[in-house]
Amino acid sequence: MSNVVVLDNGGGLIKAGHGGDRDPEVTIPNCLYRPLSSKKFLYPSPSNSEDLTSAALRRPIDRGYLINTDLQRDIWAHLFSSLLHVAPSSSSLLLTEPLFTLPSIQRATDELVFEDFNFNSLFVADSPSLVHLYEASRRPDGLVSKAQCSLVVDCGFSFTHAAPVFQNFTVNYAVKRIDLGGKALTNYLKELVSYRAINVMDETFIIDDVKEKLCFVSLDVSRDLQIARKRGKDNQLRCTYVLPDGVTYTKGFVKDPDAAQRYLTLDDGSLSQPSETEKDMVQIDDAEERKDRKRIDLTKNEFDLTNERFLVPEMIFQPADLGMNEAGLAECIVRAVNSCHPYLHSVLYESIILTGGSTLFPRFSERLQMELRPLVPDDYQVKITTQEDPILGVWRGGSLLASKNFEGMCRERPELGATPIVPKPLVASRK
Repeated sequence: MSNVVVLDNGGGLIKAGHGGDRDPEVTIPNCLYRPLSSKKFLYPSPSNSEDLTSAALRRPIDRGYLINTDLQRDIWAHLFSSLLHVAPSSSSLLLTEPLFTLPSIQRATDELVFEDFNFNSLFVADSPSLVHLYEASRRPDGLVSKAQCSLVVDCGFSFTHAAPVFQNFTVNYAVKRIDLGGKALTNYLKELVSYRAINVMDETFIIDDVKEKLCFVSLDVSRDLQIARKRGKDNQLRCTYVLPDGVTYTKGFVKDPDAAQRYLTLDDGSLSQPSETEKDMVQIDDAEERKDRKRIDLTKNEFDLTNERFLVPEMIFQPADLGMNEAGLAECIVRAVNSCHPYLHSVLYESIILTGGSTLFPRFSERLQMELRPLVPDDYQVKITTQEDPILGVWRGGSLLASKNFEGMCRERPELGATPIVPKPLVASRK
């Protein structure tokens, strides 16, 4: 077993394991939580069967950056001792770090690694370079490997990056960011459900599950909005999510999984314009829906979703429609490519790699292709690749790097009173 611990310390999930392995040994939420049945905050575990209804959360990372080192220390201590069973004093650490991390946060991280956990050495890498490394190794005859160039689109928990990578280095001056990620999507879904059905503003874990199981990316928003206003079987988007009751079942679930997949049968073409009779029926339905909203039964333990299912992922593609002063993902990618040398443009458009949990929404890559094609010159091809497991792609790249000449790239633990000498790393450098 390798003595290199690979730690992808995300804002939502921690992925940890040993260098050289294909998959991490442990994947847990990067937080402490307190369920209603407990008086103290608990450590997360890989297989949690507790009722997490209205559980309180404490996260060490906010908006992508470490803000609470004491809390992160507690979570790491539990991770290393109880879950990974490693001795930091006899191990090296490969740690992922967000792009553009402030020097003060970097110093706090170094103190955690060397002073609190006493690791032998540390190597810090950013996510895009590790994703590029892993994809290049998977396809040695592919364009990413031959050109040593790619555009990594990382839709993570805290934000979304479009990051060009050239010869295993992230081109920092060309990176573009959207301040939207999985956390913002979950919060938006909370607001929609709370306004239309039942108050779920404190149900982070439950709404995360709703988002992952029921949300999808629309290929025709205007058509789907019309369908979402229909009633009965004509509404192919309506589905029901059942909340946990704490007695019979402690996890929420989709009431009719087949109904949740009906949207896949919709024709990708545009929907014909509604007739005058249909318009009148829609107005009647809207009036009835407003009446129903006033007499909602607050004791029920389930709620329906219709247009919420595609309006939530729509934030990534059209944040301006929601009043946010942000560019959409397609425009963000074009800006990132245009910030690079013109000789790289065609290669970057042909080697777009999607990673991060938010890219798991069904039809994500198809919608991005539709949005991107009109913005790209006609003589350039657009090719989008989704990683086989977008949540683990960064960790797997770190594991691959740790299996190579790792010790020669690391910053070693400094002696007391000594000034450390930082060798130039092969993948990332800390300025």
